Amino acid sequence: MDWLRLSLYHALAMLWATFWALVLGFTISGVLQVFVSKEQMSRAFGQTNLKSISLATGLGAASSSCSYAAVAAARSAIQQGAALTPALAFMFASTNLVIELGAVLWVLMGWQFVFAEIFGALVLIVLMWLLVALFFPQELENEIRVRAREKVSSGDHCQHQHRPLSGPAAAEHEHELSAVSSFIGEHEERKWTRVAHAFVRDWSMLWKEILGGFLIAGFLAALVPHDWWEGLFLQTGPRVVRLIENALVGPIIAMISFVCSVGNIPLASLLWSHGISFGGVISFIYADLIVIPIIIIYAKYYGARAAAWITGIFYVSMVLAGIIVDLIFSALRLIPQGPRPPSAVEHAHIIWNYTSWLDVAAAIFAAWLLFLHFKARGKESGHACH
Repeated sequence: MDWLRLSLYHALAMLWATFWALVLGFTISGVLQVFVSKEQMSRAFGQTNLKSISLATGLGAASSSCSYAAVAAARSAIQQGAALTPALAFMFASTNLVIELGAVLWVLMGWQFVFAEIFGALVLIVLMWLLVALFFPQELENEIRVRAREKVSSGDHCQHQHRPLSGPAAAEHEHELSAVSSFIGEHEERKWTRVAHAFVRDWSMLWKEILGGFLIAGFLAALVPHDWWEGLFLQTGPRVVRLIENALVGPIIAMISFVCSVGNIPLASLLWSHGISFGGVISFIYADLIVIPIIIIYAKYYGARAAAWITGIFYVSMVLAGIIVDLIFSALRLIPQGPRPPSAVEHAHIIWNYTSWLDVAAAIFAAWLLFLHFKARGKESGHACH
């Protein structure tokens, strides 16, 4: 059973190394969510133009969603009249431009990957906009709008561990705070209590993804031979061929790993240490919105043909964004050179150092936010009883 013990240890050690970053990211995200209303702003997405797409991107980056909740929120925006491209931009930004993902990426892989991930995400959104405008059938977009407005029965929900939300359920999820505000008044509620609600809501959405990502990366680090990783990605031959092949393969690995959002980062660290190109890492990270369960949700929400188009456009955009990022960062000499560092997954250890003090501080702060959250929920329950 050494393989099982080693796999679990790798996963736990990675969680130990990144816990403080996760708490920091979710806290900042919660602060932003308190002052930004996604539902109010979604009405501005009715047209596809630079303003609406920029707004959708910024609003998505200010939110924090697991991929399944992001898909449901985008469907709700379409139901309210949003055009397809701004909805897709919001969906992508809310999972790939959020604070907690950047924090974990910085801890595990370095600042170069954070800047590449942000820059590449903006490139991807522009590419996606262009591809939708040039190739996406107009009648299919109209069909998406019609299907999004149809009531989805409970039997249509994807049987994923997150239980993806339909439009009404997504709206209820986004407005968990309103239940508390109904009896104490939203204007009277303390801002940090509202942040605590957002903090707990985000953790409740993402904890399974995060834990799953660490576990998958831990098992792969313990069980998959190094030669297999090195043989999966071209590491010899013309650089252009290697760059394209790596960018093509990266999202495919993400699709079959079923890991999304922040959970992708530990596995990205493992892939980088075993030979995937810089652009291949970036395209892999972006692929959380085309994992197989998400594609099934697209089909149920919008139909199989629309799901195929959305998946194809996202895939091509991810590959091209990875290639462009690699070329630009290579020209600017921002890609880390020399021997690849050992994988953070394979070489993480649970030891007492400065990270441990950060984890302790983060745990105390998280406990305080939990106290605020449950205290307010207790008031809500008491009001209901009265």
